Amino acid sequence: MGGEWRQAYSGATRDILDPADATVCAVVAEGGAQDVDLAVEAARHAFDGGEGAWPRTPVAARAELLRRVAALLLRDRERFALLESRDAGKTLEEGRVDVDCVADAFRHFADLVAAEAPGRVVDAGSPDIHSVVGHEPTGVCALITSCDYPLLQASWKIAPALAAGNTFVVKPSELTPLTTVALVELLAEAGLPAGAANLVTGPGRTAGARLAGHPGVDLVSFTGCRATGTEVARAAAATVKRVVLGLGGKNPNVVFADACATDDGFDTAVDQALNAAFVHSGQVCSAGSRLIVEESLKERFVTELAQRARHIRLGRGTEPGVECGPLVSEERRARTEAYVAAALAEGAVARCGGRRPEPAAYRPATGFYYEPTVLDRCHRQMKAVREEVFGPVLTVETFRTEQEAVALANDTEYGLAGAVWTADAGRARRVAGRLRHGTVWINDFHPCLPQAEWGGFGKSGLGRELGPTGLAEYRETKHTYQNLAPGPVRWFAG
Repeated sequence: MGGEWRQAYSGATRDILDPADATVCAVVAEGGAQDVDLAVEAARHAFDGGEGAWPRTPVAARAELLRRVAALLLRDRERFALLESRDAGKTLEEGRVDVDCVADAFRHFADLVAAEAPGRVVDAGSPDIHSVVGHEPTGVCALITSCDYPLLQASWKIAPALAAGNTFVVKPSELTPLTTVALVELLAEAGLPAGAANLVTGPGRTAGARLAGHPGVDLVSFTGCRATGTEVARAAAATVKRVVLGLGGKNPNVVFADACATDDGFDTAVDQALNAAFVHSGQVCSAGSRLIVEESLKERFVTELAQRARHIRLGRGTEPGVECGPLVSEERRARTEAYVAAALAEGAVARCGGRRPEPAAYRPATGFYYEPTVLDRCHRQMKAVREEVFGPVLTVETFRTEQEAVALANDTEYGLAGAVWTADAGRARRVAGRLRHGTVWINDFHPCLPQAEWGGFGKSGLGRELGPTGLAEYRETKHTYQNLAPGPVRWFAG
């Protein structure tokens, strides 16, 4: 807060568990409402201060600071990857990829804001009037992130907020705060003025709730579950804040038989279905957790998919050869088990997985592991099909016609992402155009580009991240109207 590291106001701390073996890997301050108040005060002072305040820092200087942060991230790539593994259970390779993506995001927003025109001149129809539309920073931003991709989610909020000239208070998930702490350290090292970046570690029910409703906050950006997002929006509404919400998804992966007409096509579609569902043990808001496959292809496709899923090597993310890590907490694993049990009771058939794996040298018995699970014979009434499991569970549904495939894919309250697999270019465009999801991949799954916007329809959230729109979310549009020849005004004739 204000450039200083402090204990929590109450003196409380929280043990951070390594999900690979449930041992304590760090201890952090357990912040609460009083800590949020102090952090917001520091951010407010850094925003409202004099000429040296961050919002009045020239755009070129702000962009250069973001580029320095990117360079520092790459310098510390291995340290951040290890922290992400111990914090969230990722493999080291996943952690390295995340660091590279975060560095890309900081460079992207640096380039985006540096290349902008100073304002858009509006033709007012008179040489005596000068009218300009420009952008200004919104103010103090409350940034609340989820536990699945802690570093990536923080960067998607912090980079555009700083590029736009805002100050912020970030509250990471109480389960996975370590890389956010390290990122704030790098911001200070890069030369960000004291108070522009503030961090409170603590639970959502206290620290997060206070932050979302704080009268000194101008914008709230939240990524997490729909239930908590609803509470964030309700708290922000009391003071009419701008709100950006990323609230998860239940994402369809639609596979037409013609996509698998060749051996290469079949292998690619199966491998990408594995990636879609089981990367980071399914703890991805955009996970392709619903396989919707053409009926004539289903048996061959699911048989091979289940066979490959059985060979995914689960274990500690720092161990060589491990392909997938644990779930982030025991609570998350228990929730996954409950969804699978309910689906089996409702008539689903487990083609693989559906249980905790046996311990191994690279997989401690105390870790929060759960086998990749493929549930066949699923239908739309099942909870595991309709609700976000956020674990390594893939449900299988079938279709016969293109219209039926679109109807199944759109039959969800969410609308974050989806994919279409087909060799027919016309069909690909038709189906992609009819899917009510914010991102639609064709013959691929999961790529995310800094230049593109990322958002959703339905109950997947509000607003967009990345791209020009992601920067715009953190700014106010201002219209400056100047009458160069003012004179008396008569409102009424006669």
